[in-house]
Amino acid sequence: MTTDSESIPVPVTVTEEDIMQFLLRVPDFFERHAELLTTVRLTSPYGARAVSLQERQAEMLREKIKVLERRIMEMMRNGNENMLLTDKLVGWVRQLFLVARPVDLPTVLISGLMAQFNVPQAAIKVWGVSEAYADEPFAQGVGPNVRSFASSLSTPYCGVNSGFEAVQWFDEPDSAASLALVALRESASAPAFGLLVLASPDSQRYEAGMATDLLERLGDLASAVLSRLRDA
Repeated sequence: MTTDSESIPVPVTVTEEDIMQFLLRVPDFFERHAELLTTVRLTSPYGARAVSLQERQAEMLREKIKVLERRIMEMMRNGNENMLLTDKLVGWVRQLFLVARPVDLPTVLISGLMAQFNVPQAAIKVWGVSEAYADEPFAQGVGPNVRSFASSLSTPYCGVNSGFEAVQWFDEPDSAASLALVALRESASAPAFGLLVLASPDSQRYEAGMATDLLERLGDLASAVLSRLRDA
């Protein structure tokens, strides 16, 4: 004999998680109940209208395709930009390889940078050069503060012109609103033997926090090229 409480069915609560797990365990559910695909109605993100499950899946697929298309376009754009940048670097380095006299290297280096990378103003100074180049303009006018500052740079400085002494190396120092200062050294741990300075009247051209990978590569190449001016 059963009691009244034993005869009362206990309600079973089915959660969304239960439904989801069931569908994952029974992947052919909608194959056996295909009519549900057309009867289930979902809210469309494109307005308040309701759409079928199939229509919603199609919309989601279209969105995924759009995202993939945007990523492909971005990759193509980055690839084109990288190719243009590589061409500029190769053109600049080729000019330097063709320089016969070491004394001409700073001038060719600066003019090539300005032309290839659209730099409004650029200047370079080198110290510790061999006696044959000690009286050249690129080896003159470098104070101890500049040398100390250059050696303190572990990465290029980018930011506003806050009265750096090196700005006076330009023909138009007053128009230098933002700067990039790149130390020249034989190795990462060696003291600087020169300083490359790029300037722009645009205060946002060289701003703090910008990526400096290109500037570092330019500094490495310039350092290698200008090592020909130094004492053996």
